[in-house]
This record gives sequence, structure tokens and C-alpha cells, in this order.
Amino acid sequence: MDTNEDRMQYCKLGRSQLQVSSIIMGTFQAGKDKWVGIDDAHSEAAIHAALDSGVTTYDTAEAYGNGHAECILGKALAHVRQHVVLATKISPNRLGFDQVLNACHNSMKRLQTDYIDLYQIHWPTASFGGRAVPIEETMSAMNKLKQQGKIRAIGVSNFNRSQLEAALEFGSVVSLQPPYSLFWRQIESETMPYCLDNDIGILAYSPMAQGLLTGRFGPNHIFEDGDHRSKNKLFQPYFALKVRQALDRLQPVASDLGLTLAQLSLAWVISHPGICAIAGARNAEQAMMNARAGDVCLSPETVSRMAEIGRLVTDHLDEDPVMWLT
Repeated sequence: MDTNEDRMQYCKLGRSQLQVSSIIMGTFQAGKDKWVGIDDAHSEAAIHAALDSGVTTYDTAEAYGNGHAECILGKALAHVRQHVVLATKISPNRLGFDQVLNACHNSMKRLQTDYIDLYQIHWPTASFGGRAVPIEETMSAMNKLKQQGKIRAIGVSNFNRSQLEAALEFGSVVSLQPPYSLFWRQIESETMPYCLDNDIGILAYSPMAQGLLTGRFGPNHIFEDGDHRSKNKLFQPYFALKVRQALDRLQPVASDLGLTLAQLSLAWVISHPGICAIAGARNAEQAMMNARAGDVCLSPETVSRMAEIGRLVTDHLDEDPVMWLT
């Protein structure tokens, strides 16, 4: 039976001592770069609304607006720093030993903190044409930061299973941040089982498929110039009919539970053991609505039914884990 508890769910992140909320506030939008119509005041209000709704964990990256999202997050949460978990990420072009140390220092300054709870490698080395750096060198710097107390735990993002295994040879990695949603499920074959077997937490980004699973975007939607979602594979015309068929079948499920499509999609992601959902929001209302998904417990039957519906889309995807067209 589906039940609706009156509180946010929390869990320990992998083998770390970090307690994280099942819904994590993502701040990609707050960086403004690659998005349109983002207002700093609205971003701050969204962060405060998430906090008031039980969200204790916030994810950002130095790459989001060249540090702008970190600045917004640091300002918004400075008064409650000791009560929240801050996660940020280092870019793939800064993975040399000294670069990692310097990048961490700069992120701490922007976040207005003297420690980072979860410091993550944003993309594997040499992504997007950068210089290749041995994972041993990068992890050595991460380990030093941890020994110094500047970071509490190490995570990686966008790593496949073999890349994750390589990182684990040189230190404790407590989390993986991959794209994962009803419409994007490549990690289910190898990476998710590996993480579950090795007590590695999964922080799923784009759990609403960058808004597609909200049902707000019709098949002929045209994004404004500067909105990176125009390059998202799932928003391409080829998938329009498949997406609409899936959403039409998901809507009654959401309605029966008194949920929005967005909340249903988030609840499906966090129904999986060891997985939290990183949900972005451009205003306070979206942040509050997202947080309510942290109260939802779906029955196994509903989870399976939704997974089957999602295959209307995922069965037509290849194995490339990158969501955007190059």
C-alpha cells in the first residue's frame, strides 16, 4: 500500500558519517549559465524554502556559473552552516594535485565555510578534452584534504563502474552522482548493483529528466536561446511521442496518490535503496513541492508499474550515459 509519511526521509550516505535528506536541493540553475530567466533572489528564496521543508543537503559545483551558484548557496545558508550538508564538485580540468587543493580552497571561500561535507570529482579526467591526470594523483589530493579536515567525505560524479573501481583503489569514495530518472536508467545494469554491494551512496541528478517528467513541456516546445536543455537527447523530436505516451500513463498514477508528476518521479527515484534525488528549483514554490516528495513511500507494485511505463522511453536509448548531444 502507498503511504504518505509526515516527514522528510533521511539516510546515511554510503560508508560516511554524513546524514543526508532523501531530496537534495540542486543548484545548477542558481549558477545561471546554461539557463534562462534565473533570478538570484528567487534562487535564495528557493534554498530557504527547501530548508524550511526539511531539506538538509545541498549540491553545487564550481562549474555552475563559474562559482556563482556556490556564492548564492554560501550566502543563503551561512546562518545554518552547522545544520546542513554541503556538497560541491571540482571540474575535470583541475584534477592535478595542487589544482585540487586550490580549487577546494576557492570553493570553501565562496561557500563561506571552512570545510566541505562532500567533495566530488565532477567528471572523469580528460572529459571535454582536458589534460589526463592519473586518478591516483587526484585521489592523493582528496585524501590530503580529508586528513586536514577541509572535507569530510569524497565522492565522484559521472563515473562508470570501472572508473569508480579505479578511484576506490586509492581512497574511500562514499558516493556516486549519476543521471538517473524514469526516463534515464543506464546505471541499472552495472553501476547501481556495484554501488549497492559496496555501500556507495547514489545521488541521482536530473531525477525529473530536466523537467520533462513534470509534464510541463509539450512535444513542440522550443527552449529560449541559452537554455542547455535544447541539447538534451530526451527533448529531441524523435522521443516526443514516446514521452507523451509514458506521461499519459503516469498521470493517473500521480493523481490517484494526490501527487504531481514531478513528485511521483522523485518518489520513484528515492524508492530505490541507497539513492537520493537531487532536485533543482528556480523559486520557492518549486523547492517546497520537490521537498514533499521526501514524504512519499511508494508500494513495490507502484514502483514496478512505473518502471515498466518508463521503458516506453528507455528502451529506445543507447548506452551512452551523457544526456546531451555533442
